[in-house]
Amino acid sequence: MPLHIRQRGNNRQTCFQRDVDYIVYLGWLAEYAQASGCQVHAYVLMSNHVHILASFNDVTGPALLMKGLAQRYSQYFNWWYERTGTVWEGRYRSSLVLDERYFLTCQRYVELNPVRAGMVAIPEQYRWSSYRGNAGMRPDDMLTSHACYESLGATVSERQAVYRSLFDTELAPSLVEEIRTATRTNAALGGPPVKRGRPKKR
Repeated sequence: MPLHIRQRGNNRQTCFQRDVDYIVYLGWLAEYAQASGCQVHAYVLMSNHVHILASFNDVTGPALLMKGLAQRYSQYFNWWYERTGTVWEGRYRSSLVLDERYFLTCQRYVELNPVRAGMVAIPEQYRWSSYRGNAGMRPDDMLTSHACYESLGATVSERQAVYRSLFDTELAPSLVEEIRTATRTNAALGGPPVKRGRPKKR
């Protein structure tokens, strides 16, 4: 089942200062994804946080991925910039994507982060995301297509063209807020509503 993961820099501090920092993080993301049985569908590295949309073969996979990745990158970052202390803000936040209708919406949300932040006008202008890989603009060996992506067309080129067309319209603000709230509160995205409180007596 897909999981949307977000991890921020401590006090929203900058986590990536040079191009090589992004390259190093992506290299270790690929390494730890393979080691933890993770299939990465989308990602974006912003200057002070990261988003990853991935599926896992085991319930322990997300913790293995994020713990190993965060620790190794922190050691690198502190050594290179001659600093001490934590790089990341506590534990990562995550949200299960329960409903297939939400999957491509969540994937677009991840890859549109730089556009919403005003850093670029269109997603293909941002180097540190999976958009160009999913859109067929460059090879990205880290990515594994989810079944929802595969259903976009019968051939690779058809799927890529349909995927690119999904970005012709912006995400509705209500959807953006729904995804943000689910991730911030570690709640599931989509699926039937959960009734809270004690069951009624019969």
